[in-house]
Parts: sequence; structure tokens; C-alpha cells
Amino acid sequence: MEKNTRIIGVISGKGGVGKTTVVANIGAALSSKFKKEVVIVDCNLTTSHLSLSLGLYYCPTTLNNILRGEKNIYDAMYAHSSGMKIIPSSLHLRELENVDITKLKDVIKELKGKVDIILLDASPGLGREAYAAIHASEEIVFVTNPNVPAATDIIKCKEIISQVNKKPLGVVLNMVNKKGYELSRREVEMLTELPVIASVPNDKSVHKSLAAKMPVVMFNPNSKSSKELVKFAGWLIGEKELGFFSRLFGTK
Repeated sequence: MEKNTRIIGVISGKGGVGKTTVVANIGAALSSKFKKEVVIVDCNLTTSHLSLSLGLYYCPTTLNNILRGEKNIYDAMYAHSSGMKIIPSSLHLRELENVDITKLKDVIKELKGKVDIILLDASPGLGREAYAAIHASEEIVFVTNPNVPAATDIIKCKEIISQVNKKPLGVVLNMVNKKGYELSRREVEMLTELPVIASVPNDKSVHKSLAAKMPVVMFNPNSKSSKELVKFAGWLIGEKELGFFSRLFGTK
């Protein structure tokens, strides 16, 4: 039976906001907690980190090979203990040769109807790689930190999204400390004119999980960050939980 596949691009205006960590955890949560067939794709060819963050050090076939027409998409799909599948990009600079990133949309289309959700971990910024991921997506999630420079970059990204007719879902605020010098949820919403759909706290469990090469939703399911990420994963598929929405529409 053909599935109603959703292709969600996860993007950020700049690097260092925790976008890849969010992708890995949402994929793991959707797969392990909500039993969805999920594929996460590292679309950041020049500075790929997704496979490393999940402990995948040996990936003989990658997205690079697919984009060169050397392999099919299933050859580059690796299983994770959470149940999700990972399509990594190569860690080697030489593997960038003869790679046509504009083929990304056609490559991803091969999975349409075969899995529930495809998460595209886009390159930060608005370069060719990021644009290719946006172009291959149907829906967009923005990841940012609660500060003015990071949130302002979302405005630029949003302009690109509107030009290519993609559906913005909202903003994930990541590494939130709830300090007075940080932007509040409401301030981010006013600045970006987008809803804040999750607010992930900055806790030590995330840093420990990164060192353990394991999504925090598996490493420490009871941590505050894990609970928020799981709730966000549920929200994505319509599994809405009471309490989440009171925070969603509340103030800081």
C-alpha cells in the first residue's frame, strides 16, 4: 500500500544552532515512539555531520554516490537502532567532485509513497546546497536559537521559502536557557511572523548524548529536552498532547 509520504526540510540561517541534533532526535522519536517509517538525509555535502552524530563512521555508499548516478538511494540507506534510516553524505572532501546537488529533488522523489516521513537536514545558510534541500522539500521547519542574529536569519530564509511555494510549519527554538537576555517565544514569533512550535531547553543531557553518539530521546528519555523533542515529533504527525499547547501559545 502506497504511503502518504511527507518531505520536511529542516533549515537554519546559520550553523551552530543545533539543527542536525534536532533532525536526529525527531527522526529517532518518530520512529521509536510513534512507529513511523522515517528516513533522515544529510543534505550538507560540504560539512556533513549527521552520520558522525549518530556513530556511523563507515558508510561506503553515500548521498554523493547517488547524486553522481553511481548507486541507487537504497544502497546508501543505513539502519539505526531507533528504527529510522539514515542517508549520509560523505565525510571526504574528494567525494564532492562531480556531484550535482540539483538532482537532490529527483533522488528524494524515489522514496515517495514508500516511507512515512523524510527529514532533510539542510546545509545552514542560503547557498546552493541549502537551496537544493529547500527545493526538494514540501514543508519547512526552521531551527534557531533565542538571540537576535540567529532569529533574524530566519526572516531571510522565510523569503526564499515563499518564493518557491513551500509550506512553513514554524520555528523550533533550540538551546533555550530562559534568561532575561534571550528572546522570548513571543518576541521570536513577532520577529519572524512564524509560530514557535517547540522550545528545546539547553540541558546537559543533550551534550552527553552527543558525546555518546546517541539521540537524547534515547539516551535520557526523561530529560526536559527529550520530552520537548518527543512532543514536537508528536505534533508533526498530529499526535497532540495536552500541556504542549498551553506552552505553545503561552509566553516565556
